[in-house]
Amino acid sequence: MTTPVTTHATHRHYLMCRPTYFAVEYTINPWMDPTRPVDRDLAIAQWDNLRQTYQRLGHTVDTIEPLPGLPDMVFAANGATVIDGRALAVQFREPQRADEAPAYRGWLERAGFDVHDAKHINEGEGDLLLVGDYVLAGTGFRTSHSEHAHVQEVFGRPVVTLQLVDPCFYHLDTALAVIDERTIAYLPEAFSPGSQAVLRRLFPDAIHATWADAAAFGLNAVSDGRHVVLPVQAEALTAALRERGYQPVGVDLSELRKAGGGPKCCTLELRGARR
Repeated sequence: MTTPVTTHATHRHYLMCRPTYFAVEYTINPWMDPTRPVDRDLAIAQWDNLRQTYQRLGHTVDTIEPLPGLPDMVFAANGATVIDGRALAVQFREPQRADEAPAYRGWLERAGFDVHDAKHINEGEGDLLLVGDYVLAGTGFRTSHSEHAHVQEVFGRPVVTLQLVDPCFYHLDTALAVIDERTIAYLPEAFSPGSQAVLRRLFPDAIHATWADAAAFGLNAVSDGRHVVLPVQAEALTAALRERGYQPVGVDLSELRKAGGGPKCCTLELRGARR
């Protein structure tokens, strides 16, 4: 049995986008099926519960105005990466999401962040996750490997490239969750053998998720270092987190999962000072 750790919550600042125009109108990941009915009112209610959950935990939540014709704009994590007051804007691979990029860039500029443009395909915190001093950077399906060098130049932090190999987990934040500065949870088989070896070396005490929990978007979690907000359907991962001394907070985002999203997809963390 793993010895529980002493956990500490830290205040977080998030940006979210209400799913006012949420729909599944196209297929850009394996979870999307335009023939499957979507209940927009339920999606809004589930999203609002997530927002209120963050607020109950003491965190600050800002919102960006949703735009018609952009049904995936609710997935704010893809809108940028923000570290130390610097924001790296995005460049989407899929044309259906292209107009989200200037909307998020404009919001961050108006909010006073130092915004840098992407040089290659870059889908924000979907593929760029800060853990301690490192940026874990996913590639293989969305964010270009060529962008990883630019990420290092913008943020001045070591970047660790991780190769994703399962199309069901096309963004890093669907296959790996940052729990605190030393701890991650991940699905080993979502990564190439070399990337698995890197993760074992960097995080020997990591939590290994099951495929079923990953498919429930359990790894698409948001942690403040103590409370871990994740889909209530990820039962084994919830138990593993509790055993380690963390406090899982279950939410139901089953309607948004029809577009391939969970709590982290809906949540962009705003780190550091503004101008």
